[in-house]
Amino acid sequence: MRRHRNVKIVATLGPASSSYEMIKALHEAGADVFRLNMSHGTHDEIAERHRLIRQIEAELSSPIAILADLQGPKLRVGSFANGEEELENGASFRMDLDSIEGDSTRVCLPHPEIFAALHPDATLLVNDGKIRLRVKSCGADFAECEVINGGTISNRKGVNVPDVILPVAALSEKDRADLEFACELGIDWLALSFVQRPEDLVEARELAKGRAAILSKIEKPSAVERFDDILNASDGIMVARGDLGVELPVQNVPPIQKRLVRKCRAAAKPVIVATQMLESMIESPMPTRAEVSDVATAIYEGSDAVMLSAESAAGGFPIEAVTTMNNVAVEVESDTTYRTIMETSRTAQRTSVADGIVSAAREIAETTDIKAICCYTQSGTTALLTARERPRVPIIAMTSETNTARRLALTWGTNCVMSGSKDRFKEAVVSAVRAALSEGYATQNDQIVITAGVPFNIPGTTNILRVAPCNERMIYAMDPE
Repeated sequence: MRRHRNVKIVATLGPASSSYEMIKALHEAGADVFRLNMSHGTHDEIAERHRLIRQIEAELSSPIAILADLQGPKLRVGSFANGEEELENGASFRMDLDSIEGDSTRVCLPHPEIFAALHPDATLLVNDGKIRLRVKSCGADFAECEVINGGTISNRKGVNVPDVILPVAALSEKDRADLEFACELGIDWLALSFVQRPEDLVEARELAKGRAAILSKIEKPSAVERFDDILNASDGIMVARGDLGVELPVQNVPPIQKRLVRKCRAAAKPVIVATQMLESMIESPMPTRAEVSDVATAIYEGSDAVMLSAESAAGGFPIEAVTTMNNVAVEVESDTTYRTIMETSRTAQRTSVADGIVSAAREIAETTDIKAICCYTQSGTTALLTARERPRVPIIAMTSETNTARRLALTWGTNCVMSGSKDRFKEAVVSAVRAALSEGYATQNDQIVITAGVPFNIPGTTNILRVAPCNERMIYAMDPE
């Protein structure tokens, strides 16, 4: 399904968006990727959503990416005898391993790994940062704290520890089971939560065995500090601003977002900006002006995708939320300032043959009357490199690999067309021209740029660039058998 924009939209599915009719409507409204949140829903519910997406994909002959978001190691306090307590500023409060229900002076924190990493003056954040505690003293099984920001603390509230790298496994037992389940279903992207360092990706890669691309969620200060290494180890990135804004001062998040998005583009790896983008649309059919500006800013910065969470999963207006994102994207991309930003923010040229080919394709497309860039790709790398250039014309990714087509649905400006394996370059040229014509990107009076690799069907061999007329007679006349 052709979009009249380049940025992609990720929509989370949930109770408000689980039916065939709703999922299809969301896709038609603009959703390119569907996120399955493994923190919510049973395996049976998730399998049914996956089945419906694939059914719609087959009916529309339009590759759709499915992203499974693993819960990650959740750290939570225990329970309180009264269900909740009120903590006053300046009061003392203890966390320990004692399983007895808590009161106004203490609560169980059943995570010895936290106590092992704590030190005096470290910060503990509870309930999405609403409660802030400073560690006065600590040991292997306790932490005596001072309440800096008080409030209501209740059963099973989440705990963040921003000041230390926690010695916790990147994947919980639940994550391992969910990962295998999701890969067996046939999802395309795996999102890893609470990544702290590049080593956190090792186990997930081993378990995935190439069945899904790995996307790291950046939501901890340690991940920001080690971002370059994490990016190198990842296939994609999600700037998850929720927990990031809890563990860091909120004013730090916008410049971090801008910096991470630019680094992802330079590395030719897709990046999603996520969390609270249209939060008010959970309950309102109209967004706030600030939310619209937030979505627009992420697009101006060069993000590959913007994401809806509760807005589409549990809100009252999921279709309106996707439509709003789509409309904002179309408007931003029609702005000359957007095009200027995309061009001035290009990074220095790389030295590989493929880098040179895609750069030349973009320059030819921008200096002559070219309607599209068609790139043949097996693994998706050539399409990613082409997208990094942010060309003015559409990118048509031609591939014989269904998995590649689906994964590229997350990438800026990439329109995937399934194409059988090619043995000769002329076949590739004719197939690309037919795709450009059938998808409405060109007419028979137009020209397109084609990139490919010889020998065919071998990843990493992009070495040919050709300007071709969209007229098969002219192609055969120029290059007879």
